[in-house]
Amino acid sequence: MDTHKTIFGFKIIFSVAILVVFMENSSSTVLGVSGDENLELMVGGSDNQYLSHSSVNHGIYELGDMEDDTWTMVQKNGNQFVVNDQPFYVNGFNTYWLMAFAVDQSTRGKVTEVFQQASSVGLTVCRTWAFNDGQWRALQKSPSVYDEEVFKGLDFVVSEAKKFKIRLILSLTNNWDAYGGKAQYVKWGKAAGLNLTSDDDFFSHPTLRSYYKAYVKTVLNRVSTLTNITYKDDPTIFAWELMNEPRCVSDSTGDKLQAWIEEMAVYVKSIDPKHLVEIGLEGFYGPSTPNRVQFNPNKYAQQVGTDFIRNHQVLGVDFASVHIYADSWIGQSISDVHIKFIESWMQAHIEDAENFLGMPVVFAEFGVSAKDPGYNSSFRDTLIRTVYKTLLNSTKKGGSGGGSLLWQLFPEGTDYMDDGYAIVLSKSPSTSDIISLHSTKITTFNARCSWKCRWGCKKKHLVEMFLHHDL
Repeated sequence: MDTHKTIFGFKIIFSVAILVVFMENSSSTVLGVSGDENLELMVGGSDNQYLSHSSVNHGIYELGDMEDDTWTMVQKNGNQFVVNDQPFYVNGFNTYWLMAFAVDQSTRGKVTEVFQQASSVGLTVCRTWAFNDGQWRALQKSPSVYDEEVFKGLDFVVSEAKKFKIRLILSLTNNWDAYGGKAQYVKWGKAAGLNLTSDDDFFSHPTLRSYYKAYVKTVLNRVSTLTNITYKDDPTIFAWELMNEPRCVSDSTGDKLQAWIEEMAVYVKSIDPKHLVEIGLEGFYGPSTPNRVQFNPNKYAQQVGTDFIRNHQVLGVDFASVHIYADSWIGQSISDVHIKFIESWMQAHIEDAENFLGMPVVFAEFGVSAKDPGYNSSFRDTLIRTVYKTLLNSTKKGGSGGGSLLWQLFPEGTDYMDDGYAIVLSKSPSTSDIISLHSTKITTFNARCSWKCRWGCKKKHLVEMFLHHDL
């Protein structure tokens, strides 16, 4: 393939897309030349230089800034996210340790670095932990006892995210032991003399539920020491997540976890009705939908106490969350079977979000570990392209595919935190290009949504060509 001609062709397509967006927001004539004529003249004047993604990003994001400089809450309109009545499709990432790094001045700069690097490739949403229960640099040292310095670290994360126009999904506790989670709540309960037999008692014991609710209330009512804005009023926060990957293996019926979700979703909304709320689920189908369990990665997934459709029909839950880990769920060895699973897994959840839930679905964690047998960066790029392509197919139809969040983005010098899934953009140019191109496509779509579109057929076709162009 002639790379030079390919890049030049992409430049023409992209130039047309940008011009269409620009012309839709300007007068119908420029210096006496009609819109279509001006479009053709300007595209015809393109030179043969290579198109860098930095120039792509700079142009398209400036157009977004020109349309709206305000910073308002993300809301939900049916099965899509909106900001100021314009669509907001998510291209984002996870970096879970931001608060812990922000506490220490010697590591705080890494928070800025990761936001800066994410912004440079157009990522607009970050999912991170707003909890650290009873661990090193704990935010909650014991029930309702907090470390103000750690809270100030979280203040910094929220403030710094806004500087780079990145919104945050803040998770409120963990199913797993890392950073405390439900196991730490059970330890606190036992220390208080409660008769507890399982970490899953977190979901059912009234005292442990009260511990969690007190924590939620404190975080949502926190007034930032940097911005003087209460968290529950801050548009930088995209959504609250009840828990990272909740499971309740002691009750495969799902009733115990369902009751907890019902109570906590309404509780969060009672304090903060402005922000969106999601559960944090991995997306496994359960007993309520026996016809959908065929899409689960294995039989065990049906027995962990979660139930994708039933859980997300709860009052107070605004959008669905799904995770994608073919290498953990199917088998570690890299295989094309992983890609086929990802396609069917995503499509099933997008269809269910449209047909049964009437809400957006965000694929809130996805990736592949460099520690997997047979791993190579080319496979990772294929996996990321597969996720992005599946979402764009939904986007162009106005479907429920609300976006995705890579697991996970790291700046240089944080290798010791890497679980195998980290992406360092400066060391991964091909991956960086794929992310950047997808960001540009999503921003183009956000700038001119389908339900407000007034383009002629010719212009629509040109933009669609751009949206379907792959590296």
